[in-house]
Amino acid sequence: MAKLTIDGIEVEVPNGSTVLQAAEAAGREIPRFCYHERLSIAGNCRMCLVEIEKMPPKPVASCGMPVSDGMVVHTDTEMVRKGRRGVMEFLLVNHPLDCPICDQGGECDLQDEAMAYGRDHSRYDESKRAVSQPDWGPLVKTTMTRCIHCTRCIRFTTEVAGVAELGATQRGESTQVGTYVQKALSSELSGNIIDLCPVGALTSKPYAFTARSWELRKTDSIDVLDAMGSAIRVDARGAEVMRILPRLNDDVNEEWLGDKSRFAVDGLKRRRLDRPWLRENGKLRPASWEEAFAAIAAKVKGLAPEKLGAIAGDLCDAESMLALKDMMGALGAANLDCRADGAVFDTTNRAFYLFNTSLAGIEEADALLIIGANPRHEAPVLNARIRKAWLSGGLKQIGVIGPARDLTYPAEIVGDGPGALKALVDGAHPFAAALKAAARPMIILGSGALARADGAALQAAAWALAGQAGALRADWHGFNILHHAAARVGGLDLGFVPGPGGKSTRAMLGGGVDVLWLLGADSVDVDAIGADTFVIYQGHHGDAGAARADVILPGAAYTEKDGTYVNMEGRVQRGYLAVKPPGDAREDWRIIRALSAYLGHALPYDTLEQLRAHMGELNPLFAANAPFRRLGVSDGVAPSADGVALGEAPFAPLLKTYYQTDPISRASPTMAACVAAHAPALAEAAE
Repeated sequence: MAKLTIDGIEVEVPNGSTVLQAAEAAGREIPRFCYHERLSIAGNCRMCLVEIEKMPPKPVASCGMPVSDGMVVHTDTEMVRKGRRGVMEFLLVNHPLDCPICDQGGECDLQDEAMAYGRDHSRYDESKRAVSQPDWGPLVKTTMTRCIHCTRCIRFTTEVAGVAELGATQRGESTQVGTYVQKALSSELSGNIIDLCPVGALTSKPYAFTARSWELRKTDSIDVLDAMGSAIRVDARGAEVMRILPRLNDDVNEEWLGDKSRFAVDGLKRRRLDRPWLRENGKLRPASWEEAFAAIAAKVKGLAPEKLGAIAGDLCDAESMLALKDMMGALGAANLDCRADGAVFDTTNRAFYLFNTSLAGIEEADALLIIGANPRHEAPVLNARIRKAWLSGGLKQIGVIGPARDLTYPAEIVGDGPGALKALVDGAHPFAAALKAAARPMIILGSGALARADGAALQAAAWALAGQAGALRADWHGFNILHHAAARVGGLDLGFVPGPGGKSTRAMLGGGVDVLWLLGADSVDVDAIGADTFVIYQGHHGDAGAARADVILPGAAYTEKDGTYVNMEGRVQRGYLAVKPPGDAREDWRIIRALSAYLGHALPYDTLEQLRAHMGELNPLFAANAPFRRLGVSDGVAPSADGVALGEAPFAPLLKTYYQTDPISRASPTMAACVAAHAPALAEAAE
């Protein structure tokens, strides 16, 4: 540790820290444009100037100056102030004065720093530089005349996203940041460069010229378009969600957000269900709530419980799933399943279906095997964590069983199907030795692999391999399931699975029930539903489930309700209402509560607080203020293969495209534009 004095404040920081980091520890603010704590140091902008005693009498860039014991630093001397004013004056020499039309206005670092540290006038009287505006695809809008060459975007795409598409060409005043050859950015994390850009050079193309930051109502919430549970902020104006931005959460998403989660926001106002619908004579017609409930009651009352089933979709909140489970239980039905993709695996132990290492724990692993998953598409922010661990040098060995692909970090292709997993369990493949030699090995099994007919056998084999590799210990749990559905872990924790004698998703779809309740279940194969099955669809978009429904009950999207979600690592999180549902749509649990009373089986709660109290009684994990605990393995229990043998078919990709995986993103014009922009690259990769 090094001790130094900053503006008279003595502070102790680790050796190797920079003066800027030490100043932050001392509570002193130093302006900067190019420096970012999650990126490498560039030292481009020279705004972070300080004065250091016993050094040549000139300002020093604090972001690149390492601390030393006994150093005395001054951050606000006359020399420092003059230096910062000079730097700011040079930055503004070519920066256009177009703040009134710039989308960055009101939340621009350059505006703030110019007000706080710049001059009150400019001596520049010449023509300003102008450069062309390259097209980087449908997400990022470029106005490179405003660029100050901080290179944050270049460093992010290269270091964090792992897609080295951006760079700087030419020199000096002629420097330009671009993609060398004009093309759309291909990273699933490209939207983060908008947040990183300290000026208005990079802004959101779908959000362009729509709102100002001070007009927006800001609500903290949780993303549900993948299973990571990323912390987000929902910005709304009136009844419309205008944009979604990431929030800081070092344990989950750090400060990054996937492009789908950020830009699919325009899908929230398209193809919405805002009134009940009822099918008569083969056609859907608008109906009242009374008519919809009466139609459901006519089908349900007197129906044998084994002929009634319910499937929860990928975006459901825990409250709605528990309400539906309670109502089905009151009706005597045991046909429940939250695994809308048809996955069948052992759920008797919570460790069998969690990402047990935890998201932050990825950085502690030194060997990794990925089985039947593509983290880059299924959870791009998690994939960035893996890349971060590899870049740090801690994660030395990475193996993949599945189709060869670019994961943004080097990986050894161990095989393409279950045969490679069996060879690892038997010790016949060299990568098995690498796993055993690791101090903290880690295995990631994709949820798409569990939807195969041999899913239970794959789960059991992956667990056995983790045990052989020493990944199942009291101080380290290296077995992980990579989920893609935000509702999956919450549903399993609440027991939304077939009860005694109950049918699974596959059995219910195959004509096993006469009345099927689809709670936001749009990923099911609707063509497999029996022709005579009466389908009740409750959801917020007119997607596949609604098209097959006989009764449609309009629900609320995740931005329109207070809801509880459990991410893939088992962390219980809360999302909050940002705007009200459109039209006659209502929160899902309220619809179910109202219908239960109509059916004569009123549920024992009338408010959200009562429902959550009941949820906490059912499972203490959902109790208020229940802490998240990262646990090791304390018993020798292993998942059962249920007599299923490993198959031979190779693993197939779970997602056809990253950009359209749920009703919201499928309704988004921006996501459709992304699919069109990347279609040639996807076709080339498929070949």
